Amino acid sequence: MSPGHYLANMPIEFLLEGSSVSLDMVYAVPGLPLPKLLPDHDVAFVAVAESDENQSLLRELAVFLRCWPRPVINRPERIARLTRDGTWSLLKSAPGLVIPIHARIDRATLKKAGFGQLLIETVLEDRTFPIIARPLDSHLGDGLCKLDDAAAIQTYLQERPEPEFYIAPFIDYRQQDGFYRKYRVALVDGLPYAVHMGISSHWMINYVNADMKESAEKRAEEARFMANFDHDFAVRHASAFRAIADRTDLEYLPFDCGETSDGKLLLFELGTNMIVHAMDPPDIFSYKQPQMEKVFGAFQAMLRKRGRHNGPHPVVQLDTSK
Repeated sequence: MSPGHYLANMPIEFLLEGSSVSLDMVYAVPGLPLPKLLPDHDVAFVAVAESDENQSLLRELAVFLRCWPRPVINRPERIARLTRDGTWSLLKSAPGLVIPIHARIDRATLKKAGFGQLLIETVLEDRTFPIIARPLDSHLGDGLCKLDDAAAIQTYLQERPEPEFYIAPFIDYRQQDGFYRKYRVALVDGLPYAVHMGISSHWMINYVNADMKESAEKRAEEARFMANFDHDFAVRHASAFRAIADRTDLEYLPFDCGETSDGKLLLFELGTNMIVHAMDPPDIFSYKQPQMEKVFGAFQAMLRKRGRHNGPHPVVQLDTSK
């Protein structure tokens, strides 16, 4: 684990709810050695999530874990690739998948685009307005905004003080009924599992602002999505899911996605720190508990599979000062 706010790490404890798995959390600080004696364990799981702040720690852990005496799950060098622009480079040619180009841009350059001194097409490979802008390392829609023209960039920068941003072309993924649908899926050992679906009349959806709790109709659709996922959504997007699993090469990876008008999977973002939980009230979301138990069961089975061994462990005494 990394020190920091709750999005600095993967919330692994949610996935172990109700299990017999014993979890020890070891917090790593860049530039400082880990303890020389660590708890005995079957597997080491890297819960440090990708962020600009965590990149140096992920690099250190990649070296440190190279010769680890236990299986390592979610290798740090693979997590480190999951920047927004890195994810685009990794997945832009994946079959069945649409992922808009994400360009990292500093404030001064974005300001030039706002005053017409730089064409946005030169940054976004010939894609033009409308665009999506967000501050670097922002989550949960903080600072996420659709900008329709250069003047909108000027207004946006007056409201946002950050020094760096990501920009991407806006893709209208509204479906025929006028609603947008955003799906959270978790890849566990290469296989996709439904986590949730948010439905909204606004393009910027997170599950909290989608009013799922207030709408029985939306919940009924989410329940159908979960019940039919293995034979419908997972089948229709099998090639895209396979490509994401193969190219990221992570044992566990959740992501948010939608569908384009021509039926392809539209990837919004992915990251190991996305929350996968069973905290929704069961009296309202009665269909969720069985689904989340399925996700948790797959995750725990993956841990046991990776941690299987033929005999007793040697003493876990490591030279962690290197």
